[in-house]
Amino acid sequence: MRIEISGLTKRFGETAVLDELELVTGDVRSLVLIGPSGGGKSTLLRILAGLEHPESGELVVDGHPLVFSEKELLEHRRRVGTVFQSFNLFPHLTALENITLPLIKVHGWTPVEARESAMTLLEGFKLEEHAAKKPGQLSGGQKQRVAIVRAVAIKPDFLLFDEPTSALDPEMTAEVLDMIQRLREEGRDLVLVTHQLAFARTVADHVAFLADGRIVEAGPADQGDARERGRHQGHADDPPRELPAAEEVVLGVLLAAVGDVADREDQRTVGGHHEVVCGGEGQNHARG
Repeated sequence: MRIEISGLTKRFGETAVLDELELVTGDVRSLVLIGPSGGGKSTLLRILAGLEHPESGELVVDGHPLVFSEKELLEHRRRVGTVFQSFNLFPHLTALENITLPLIKVHGWTPVEARESAMTLLEGFKLEEHAAKKPGQLSGGQKQRVAIVRAVAIKPDFLLFDEPTSALDPEMTAEVLDMIQRLREEGRDLVLVTHQLAFARTVADHVAFLADGRIVEAGPADQGDARERGRHQGHADDPPRELPAAEEVVLGVLLAAVGDVADREDQRTVGGHHEVVCGGEGQNHARG
């Protein structure tokens, strides 16, 4: 997956939520968007999903420019799997029906094909016992995992996750993060908006830090690990090394966020994931 964004601007009234945003990722499997609430993360994700129209700018995914006409966007949405903060499951349908409905109505599958595929996915993610349950009978973590299965079922070009754990308690958060980690390990392309900084570090190929509608810093995540190893292994009398721009990016985005901030903030271990709880962030925000 390669994402190229140039001069992307989106306004709500007089407020520029995205302000001539620029980003080029190179070829990556996973892009993680982090930053303060209100910085534009969710808005950028919605534009990537074809759900918002920017005022100006260009967005190219895998060499294909995104054309913001309704006909083109309809085709684009059919190739993208989006997972929202608040699940967006139909309350009157079962988990199985929530998954099969878009396959039948949007993608033209037969009911038999849709059911077989949906059950295979539910079984693969240990959710088959919940297939006949409606959302009101499911926990928050189960609802979000069903929503992820629904996004995966359409066989998308890439997956978009908009703060998928923001409405969940710690135990349910761990369930969802495990599922996203598994999708990453399967080699699926994904873009993730999250406040789970430590998890972002484990799942990301490329990290972008958004604030005030712009990309403040961005770079490959693996260079952050190299930088951190150097910080711990270097000798006190070594001369300071001039860093390439990408390493400075990772130092700012990952090491400061996950290391230095972690030293100052509450930390807790949840289901094998080291979660950093950053000053009230991670709440359910409508637009990043």
